[in-house]
Amino acid sequence: MTISRLLVLFDLDGTLVDPAGSITGGIAAALSASGLPVPPAADLERMVGPALKESLTAIAGVPADRLERVITEYRRGYRETGMAASMPYPGIADAVRSLQAEGALVAVATQKPEPLARELLALQGLGHLFDSIHGSPADERLAAADGKVSIVRAALDRHEGEYSTAVMIGDRSHDVHGASANGVPCIGVAWGFAQDGELEAAGAAAVVQFPEDLASAVHSCVRTAGAHGTV
Repeated sequence: MTISRLLVLFDLDGTLVDPAGSITGGIAAALSASGLPVPPAADLERMVGPALKESLTAIAGVPADRLERVITEYRRGYRETGMAASMPYPGIADAVRSLQAEGALVAVATQKPEPLARELLALQGLGHLFDSIHGSPADERLAAADGKVSIVRAALDRHEGEYSTAVMIGDRSHDVHGASANGVPCIGVAWGFAQDGELEAAGAAAVVQFPEDLASAVHSCVRTAGAHGTV
């Protein structure tokens, strides 16, 4: 089946790339180095996906006057060791190529700062696969309050006139909400960092277990949404 004029947006951490503990470990190290308490492991995992500033404030309880120091410490460690420790999920590059071969545009929409997202994708040999990459500002203090909503919108705007239908693929509820706010269905992936039932409760159109299931899930999502006039 050939899909023309389809835009598929991918989240990054937990969807394309397995951080392999570099995010949770890096946050823990940055908090410890800043003299702040480290949350339990389950809370650290909840911090993978949303904007770092948001997670540090809402989950780790970092005071506003210490936020910039913690972020700086975390980014330093991530660039030194975290990016190299991360790895693409097995089969995900082939899934992206499969969609491209069917005529789809593919893009990245992540809350990671855009320059860092580009570095990570290039390092992991994935950057060349995508038609565009969209993320938060390099200065995280300038990030939009609506997070993923603005980033998905930026990706849609970048490809305006080039597609007729769009689908988001992500591993957390904020991916679903960011897509939904822009009128785009979201397919959840089970190999990321969502809690049990999180993606379903958020309204994901489907949840797939393996990267090789993505193409068929996209086909089904597009047919269903088209039948209901929502794409």
